[in-house]
Amino acid sequence: MSLLRAGLRLFFLHFYTSLAWTYDAVAYLVSVGQWNAWVLSARKAATGLPVLEIGHGPGHLLVELGPRAYGVDASRQMSRIAQRRLRRAGIQPRLVRARSQELPFRSASFGCLVSTFPAEYILEPASIREAWRVLREDARLVIVASGEFLGRRPLDRLAGWLFRITGQAGEIPAEWTEPFVQTGFELRRLDVPVMRSNVVQFIGIKPRPSRAARREPIRKQAI
Repeated sequence: MSLLRAGLRLFFLHFYTSLAWTYDAVAYLVSVGQWNAWVLSARKAATGLPVLEIGHGPGHLLVELGPRAYGVDASRQMSRIAQRRLRRAGIQPRLVRARSQELPFRSASFGCLVSTFPAEYILEPASIREAWRVLREDARLVIVASGEFLGRRPLDRLAGWLFRITGQAGEIPAEWTEPFVQTGFELRRLDVPVMRSNVVQFIGIKPRPSRAARREPIRKQAI
């Protein structure tokens, strides 16, 4: 299993760079046609302007977020794809090539940060500190963490099995969420029904300094 996951990490490295042109097709296949719907499920929760998408990929969500959305991605290839998609939609691209650990923005610049299916970089302390820094008080961090297949069709069941064995689905461990809580985010979980699946989102609020940081267990909420 560890060998399989190591191979997948290598694949995803190229998937976001030299193989970026295959991203939409592969994502569609592995999710049995649900990937874009999972990604776009973040739109409703991404309130507050301007909004910054971390790891914007091919730019589908940025188009939905509109002209006051900014995007950060380390992949030159993904940036080119997103720029073309935004221009076709009549939106001036506001994209920056950067890493989540070093966001090139002033403190308290954004009303919302959003990231969909982020890689392990999102859990690095530097990434979480930077997210906290660039958010305003009472702003929110929206993370689409995983998609859980609920369909009973053979392809849905096969895709669900593959996602589980590769660690891309299943229960979200406490060590994934605890760093955000320790930084000061008030975190809650949302279970969002999308097509034939359940999308797991985490919403983190950056509270005002006068409000005591909560250390309650993460509340699970379905909408």
